[in-house]
Amino acid sequence: MRPPPRQISGEGELYTVALRALMRRAYSVFEMRVYLERRAGEPVMARRIVTRLKQEKLIDDARYALDFARYRANSRRQGRYRIVRELRTRGIPDRLIESAVAQIFSETDEALAARKLIERRMRSTRAPLDERRVASLYRMLLRAGFESEIIRRELHNARRAQAADATPDLEKYSPDEG
Repeated sequence: MRPPPRQISGEGELYTVALRALMRRAYSVFEMRVYLERRAGEPVMARRIVTRLKQEKLIDDARYALDFARYRANSRRQGRYRIVRELRTRGIPDRLIESAVAQIFSETDEALAARKLIERRMRSTRAPLDERRVASLYRMLLRAGFESEIIRRELHNARRAQAADATPDLEKYSPDEG
């Protein structure tokens, strides 16, 4: 188990700790406040630093939510529900979550992301899509945060595509070519 962080008593030193943390990654206002309260000798000092960071526009929940949603939707191919859940745990207000998710998914096709995840999983295992594999893919896509309607439609399309690939193309083999 990790020992508790060293307590900081000076406001300038705590501000420097906050800047160093922001150099490593972005923080929501809630995350930064919790991080600084663990490090600060007194919680009031942490709140003053968070207010200062907000005034200097170094932390901004709207920008954080938009960047987070964009990264998770495009790079990690996660669905709407997973992104919303993750942002809530990071202390982002619901109104900012809703606007960020609406903006990102107006630019991003959620069904296409689900289709790409299915294709990648099917390429890695190369086994036929039986009931067990479909159930496994369904659970994986649910954990990724996709709507069940999108999941069912894309799995149905994948099964249909696999069945079409499995049937031999009779036109390729004409009896005249003997």
